[in-house]
Amino acid sequence: MGKNKTVITGAPGTGKTSIIKGLENKGFHCFHEIIRDMTSKAKEGGQSNVFVSNPLVFVDDALQFNKDLLEGRTAHYKESLKIDAPISFFDRGIPDVLAYMDFFGQDYDEEFVKYINDHRYDSVFIVPPWEEIYVSDNERLETFEEAEKIHHALMNTYSQYGYEPIEVPKDIVPERISFILETLKKM
Repeated sequence: MGKNKTVITGAPGTGKTSIIKGLENKGFHCFHEIIRDMTSKAKEGGQSNVFVSNPLVFVDDALQFNKDLLEGRTAHYKESLKIDAPISFFDRGIPDVLAYMDFFGQDYDEEFVKYINDHRYDSVFIVPPWEEIYVSDNERLETFEEAEKIHHALMNTYSQYGYEPIEVPKDIVPERISFILETLKKM
């Protein structure tokens, strides 16, 4: 496989984190999603009793929240270059930030685009929305219908920046992991 940086992305509630945990249990180096912790912290300072799909309503500076998210994901990317592992998996990638900003109608400048262009992944797998496994919780604020729209925003953003996301079949976690690993072997 060679040294490889692989993103596992998709809308909320699609099983990304379960796949990442499964890969980690198999001994792969995995970088975990940071947005859930950031959303929890943002809610602590805002109106946590209000149910909304956009965590940015809980922060004073939405642009700074997204910059912090970009910097966190970029730190993961840079760390992957220093570790002695043939492959690193990422629970979401840098382009996800712009996909969500597009989804929520937020403006961004070339600085955001530069992050994407300067930090390229080798492969991207996208986990499609799957209503049968979808569950909302305190950090996953979106409805299933919003998750479907986010899926399209993610596909559009990754495609716009030259990636060809590979869709992971709806299946049990071990089979999804096998699909990802077998696909990577063929690349």
